[in-house]
Amino acid sequence: MSSTVGVKGANGAGAVVPQSNSTEEVVAELLRRSSFMFVSHVKPDGDTLGAGLALGLALKQLGKRVGYFQQDPVPRNLRFLPDAEHVARDVPADLPADTLWVFCDMSDFSRAGEFLPKIERANMLDVDHHLGNSHFGGFNYVIATEASTGTCVLRLLHALDVTITPEIATCILTTIMTDTGAFMHTNTTAPVLRMSAEMIELGADKPLITEEIFANKRFAATKLLGMALERMVLEDDGRYCWTYVDEEMLRVANADGEDTEEIVQHLRAVEGVEAAALFKDYEGAVRVSLRSSGRINVQAAAAMLNGGGHFMASGLTFEGTLPAAVEGVHAALRAQGL
Repeated sequence: MSSTVGVKGANGAGAVVPQSNSTEEVVAELLRRSSFMFVSHVKPDGDTLGAGLALGLALKQLGKRVGYFQQDPVPRNLRFLPDAEHVARDVPADLPADTLWVFCDMSDFSRAGEFLPKIERANMLDVDHHLGNSHFGGFNYVIATEASTGTCVLRLLHALDVTITPEIATCILTTIMTDTGAFMHTNTTAPVLRMSAEMIELGADKPLITEEIFANKRFAATKLLGMALERMVLEDDGRYCWTYVDEEMLRVANADGEDTEEIVQHLRAVEGVEAAALFKDYEGAVRVSLRSSGRINVQAAAAMLNGGGHFMASGLTFEGTLPAAVEGVHAALRAQGL
């Protein structure tokens, strides 16, 4: 637990991977520590940010010092979240040495980006629900059966016996709604709906979440969507649909990376499609978003290309050209039974 890990490190071959800690063990550590930094992954979404903000707000109730580290700016559609204005790339100079860094919604700490400072493994708490999590922390709270990292956090909030304020409830409901696709994905189970109802009863602002994340699209995003759909390709007897977005398309639409977020869902919604891929070829990399209708394990396909995620929603960054990425992802999906 005391070994030092840097931003670009990885588990060594043959390393012993620790198992997840219990709720009681994690709560005891949260109560023991006095200072916390919550970490979101690059290209943050509602789950990574909402989970960290929810637990951060709760720990503030207990008199703890709380900060939020995020390499990328808060996306436009998440700036409504309580405490989001305190999220920054900067690390306070007077941060205590035993500060617990809480990584939310990432299978490996490298997902936090290149600006993450070196941190002792003993001072890392990994809170996640991804399949294939590397258990990189000195403490790991990984529950792959949860709908979101935020619902993992909700377990901790109940065990901490803190007051779930309307602000905390809004953060938790945001994690659920983003990771269930506004309750459309198959991870929308009866317990998830009960948790959502609990958050609404506690004051979560569902209309605000719906408006900011799902119903408030920029003109540039809509224009970019049309361009991407015009270029979509249907293959494998209609089971696979893919398209791409590149620098020129972003320029013509006056769009940016945030405007690409919903495109892959439109591909997956095509009749008969079992797997969909969006290739984002800009900023010097080819990032790929994968979605499944339920038969194809896109997490396993992404893992073949050093990516990860969930059975039905995963992603990866491809080292190479766009044509090579298209070919490589297609091969990986076929290996999973496409």
